Amino acid sequence: MLPLGDPELETQIAGELDEIERRLVAAARTADALVSGPANHLLSAGGKRLRPVLVLLTSQFGSGVDDAVRQAAVATELTHLATLYHDDVMDSAPLRRGAPSAHEVWGNSVAILTGDLLFARASQLVSELGPVAVRIQADAFERLVLGQLHETIGPGPDEDPVAHYLGVLADKTGSLIAAAAHYGTLFAGAGPDVRAATVAYAEKVGVAFQLADDVIDLASDAETTGKTPGTDLREGVPTMPVLLLRARASAGTLDAEGVRLLADLDGDLSSDDDLAAVLARLRAHDVVDEARALARSWSADAVAELRGLPESSARSALEAFAGLLVDRLA
Repeated sequence: MLPLGDPELETQIAGELDEIERRLVAAARTADALVSGPANHLLSAGGKRLRPVLVLLTSQFGSGVDDAVRQAAVATELTHLATLYHDDVMDSAPLRRGAPSAHEVWGNSVAILTGDLLFARASQLVSELGPVAVRIQADAFERLVLGQLHETIGPGPDEDPVAHYLGVLADKTGSLIAAAAHYGTLFAGAGPDVRAATVAYAEKVGVAFQLADDVIDLASDAETTGKTPGTDLREGVPTMPVLLLRARASAGTLDAEGVRLLADLDGDLSSDDDLAAVLARLRAHDVVDEARALARSWSADAVAELRGLPESSARSALEAFAGLLVDRLA
């Protein structure tokens, strides 16, 4: 459990997360033995459960946690898990959370269909929460898909690649985290101003989190992150450090080592040794520090969205939450 600055609140959220975990297992359970293994694969591998935490935390701005809040937390995490099955297929990622990705074990088709199954289970849970919840889910799902499409197609000829990537992160990551905040405040009966502030906060936190992950994926090993370092580089998936290198190249401000590094990034990285060597050089370049600073800036902007809210343990917890997501960069 993340430290939130209030021991009583931390204890409450930790207890609720135990209940959320039980409900997640029940929601992923299936009578079909053929699907049982793939459906529970990522769930059993664990995870940060950031989205359920945010649903639970934002409910503290109103009446607190009840069954509707818990159900929304489960639905949000199931939706997130479903996206991971699809992402790993599209990115050809061999590892997820320290275990072989589902497509490595069962193949692409089973992994994609398992993701679809979890989307369906999430939709069933949301449908029981009413039409407003369904619309929140549908809007977030639309943005998830559009974000993936925009990432896949890439920026247009007159579009700034860095701005394009930030938009992708807002859609692919920020949208579902924002939905989590929307659910928590909605079902706890918080006022519209509180809902607007926490949703804006959550979307920016989502971007900050993913920017931080871009740095952590470069700087850490597979044992730490649960993912194979350099997979994005090999597959040509954009990340902020590489985009910042390209931006400097376009502006004519890239140093000689950066020019050589960019050429090698665009070369053949099928060899594990070549990939490891390029990864080490990218880690040492100062664009990584620039990406780290950008993550911290987005985290600070997220916290600024809360300034109009009264001081409370819930607000302090959200401020701590935003800081912790980027403190991993230290």
